[in-house]
Amino acid sequence: MLDREGLGAVLLNAQHNFAWLTGGSENGIDLSRENGAASLLVTRQGKRYVFANSIEMPRMLAEEVSSEDFHAVEFAWEDEKGIADLALRKAKDLLGGGEIATDIPLFAGAKPIENKIAPCRYSLTDDELKRYRLLGHGSGAAIRAVIDKLVPGETEIEIGEKLRHEFALGGMASAVSLVAADERISRFRHPVPTANRWCKTLLLVTCAKRGGLLTSQSRLICIGEIPDELKRKTEVAAYVNTCLLDATRPGATGAELYAVAAEAYAKMGFADDIHLHHQGGAAGYKTREWVAHPQSSEVVQTNQAFAWNPSITGTKVEETFITTANGIEIVTASPDFPQIATMVNGHEYISPGIMSL
Repeated sequence: MLDREGLGAVLLNAQHNFAWLTGGSENGIDLSRENGAASLLVTRQGKRYVFANSIEMPRMLAEEVSSEDFHAVEFAWEDEKGIADLALRKAKDLLGGGEIATDIPLFAGAKPIENKIAPCRYSLTDDELKRYRLLGHGSGAAIRAVIDKLVPGETEIEIGEKLRHEFALGGMASAVSLVAADERISRFRHPVPTANRWCKTLLLVTCAKRGGLLTSQSRLICIGEIPDELKRKTEVAAYVNTCLLDATRPGATGAELYAVAAEAYAKMGFADDIHLHHQGGAAGYKTREWVAHPQSSEVVQTNQAFAWNPSITGTKVEETFITTANGIEIVTASPDFPQIATMVNGHEYISPGIMSL
């Protein structure tokens, strides 16, 4: 990429890019911001450096990166505070010529090229695939384990805390924790947990993070008999999901996939619901590397992660999967959770159903 863009090097500071390039390590301390506490410099010739101040470098070398993989460039924290572009200046000294770009607009004078870096992450390596499958298995099991610990009458906030705790026990962080009880499922597509108490129906949504990689999954639970209308709508959402799973093949564009979803919604009599929420898209080191929409020119890659999340007002289905040369591989299925099998184009696909307690 650097060669194609005519760049001498790139300075990476965003937390997701640090995790990607180090195979799962972290430079995040303040998780409220995108930038991290250390940066990586990669030159067009393949030389690699880690930049950090005197506070962070000892831990970086002891716990996050190896000095055999990244040459350490340390500087005083006082200098870093006094000179906003200190890392960029030191990078220029090391490079000795050639333009240096960056991933996020953090260093004045360096061209931000996250849009060029992101495609380099899309196709997962063999090591990333192994880690992703383990993450998917762990996240699917964790959200299932939480269901066994839920008590009707609990608040969405209490349920959200159980989610985060269960994921933490598996070495995962719940980067997104959404909980909707009863009427809030129909009212909001992104239900941040509130003091609302669960009586009958519950929607759990999580994005699990470990080693920088992220999976997404949604689960619907109902106390007692499942209402027929809820069953019907969930089966419609599963049909849309199946159409998307069947169409997610290397070479397909985001715009084509959006059209597949729109056609599926319309066929099932819910044409307007596609406008009430995005349908998901590519995953990996972000919850969504890109989202399918009518103007999307993004192209599906082999060994790329995806999570579709079609929703009908009052219900939703969501799993994370990997595209392969031979089809798709769902990685987040939960043990003993009801499934909906749907046929499209002669192929059967599985979506999460509704669990009755």
